[in-house]
Amino acid sequence: MIFPETRFALPDFQPACAEIFVLFMICLILMTSLFIKEKARGTLHFLAQAALIGAAALTCTASGAGTVKRAFSGMFVADMMADLLKLAIYLTISLTFFYSRAYVAGKLPRARGEYYALTLIATLGMMVVVSAGNFVTLYVGLELLSLPIYALVALERDSSRAAEAAMKYFVLGALASAFMLYGISMIYGATGTLDISAVAEGFSRNRGDRATAVFGLVFLVSGIAFKLGLAPFHMWVPDVYHGAPLSVALLISSAPKIAVFAFAVRVLINGLFPLSQDWRAMLLALVVLSMALGNLAAIAQTNFRRMLAYSSISHMGFMLLGLVSGVIDGNAKNMINAVSASMFYLLTYVLSSAGAFGVLVLLPDPDGDSGEISGLAGLGKRSPVLAATMMTLMFSMAGIPFFAGFFAKFSVLVAVVAAGSFWLAALAVFFSLVGAYYYLRIVKVMYFDPLPDGARNIETPFSMKVLVAANGLAVALLGIFPNALMFLCVKSLSFSVFA
Repeated sequence: MIFPETRFALPDFQPACAEIFVLFMICLILMTSLFIKEKARGTLHFLAQAALIGAAALTCTASGAGTVKRAFSGMFVADMMADLLKLAIYLTISLTFFYSRAYVAGKLPRARGEYYALTLIATLGMMVVVSAGNFVTLYVGLELLSLPIYALVALERDSSRAAEAAMKYFVLGALASAFMLYGISMIYGATGTLDISAVAEGFSRNRGDRATAVFGLVFLVSGIAFKLGLAPFHMWVPDVYHGAPLSVALLISSAPKIAVFAFAVRVLINGLFPLSQDWRAMLLALVVLSMALGNLAAIAQTNFRRMLAYSSISHMGFMLLGLVSGVIDGNAKNMINAVSASMFYLLTYVLSSAGAFGVLVLLPDPDGDSGEISGLAGLGKRSPVLAATMMTLMFSMAGIPFFAGFFAKFSVLVAVVAAGSFWLAALAVFFSLVGAYYYLRIVKVMYFDPLPDGARNIETPFSMKVLVAANGLAVALLGIFPNALMFLCVKSLSFSVFA
């Protein structure tokens, strides 16, 4: 009997070359940390930065200049949106490493190798989520992102607060992952496919079971809400921001939100847009509740980390206004401008949040007094550079002209008004005014509260002063010259999601 000749076609690895390189660097860092001497452990920081620089170079090289490339039977997608969001992730993680270098060396000396390796594993998960073209890839990437962060929260082994935060985060995160997996199974049962584009095609041709899909959509939206920290799925946010090591809180507050935004765009717009009327109603309730609870709860906080945690809840609700406003009566009439406004808002918020936590990391005793707001008293005299940067970041988060946060809020509000939701725009403006109170309180404490007894000037390395000043300057300049980043957001979505 003659068997027919079979050939195995190798997949195209070129679209995923950045992910493969980061995986290689993770292995290299783990092996290096085993054999390197204690005095030379600073090398791990440079290896981690090299991983990000190399990944950025490969991402730019592999970019198809507006084309959409698919690999691994369509499970992996390389498009302009993925490239832009990956570059933003690399920049944010690089800032995290720079800000946290001295903190990790002092607070986590025994786990320095684990810190860099776990953070890069989480970064790899973010990259996979951003480029996912299949529900399986999305879920695997999300777990690859989440599991290392659970471990990072508990990395400070002698801290009972960190252990408690890690346990809460892990249990609630496992529950959210189960919700998401159950929702994916319902979508598969309704359509018979896990390919995101095939799901959209099936519903557009009325070939899917709509009732089953909407049932699964509830669980999917719940999972997205948990990962973004939206109310009422926000229970983990204040505890994790407060209990995690400061370098890990910096990480959690920034880059993962970019990946989850990509998750929402891929699933809700690319895959489930025919069900937009259903998920829009769900998101609208989450958005209003998040803006209300986040801003009102942040006012009562005396701890700076917990204040930033509750403010992040309100910011994520404000950011999702774009996705909510892009759909008008089931039509994508305003979708490109609305979603690009949300993307711009997210990127500017992540840059501001990373800078705010970065300033905290650079304080002489960043964990002293558990990070109370009162500990910032007199910062304007003790360290003018750190205080000026923090003031810039607080002004931006409050949406004060002419900083990046103002233009971000303005662009989102324009999308809301264009959708005809004037009541929602008025509500968003009201809660923004509420939020301005607790941000301006930080400025008041830094510049007008008296110096504590025995306070000394803060000595910050010149390189870190330059980095902090550059971070604050970037936030200020993006408010004055926002067109370049907004243009990139619009183009990336035009050549990817709405191609």
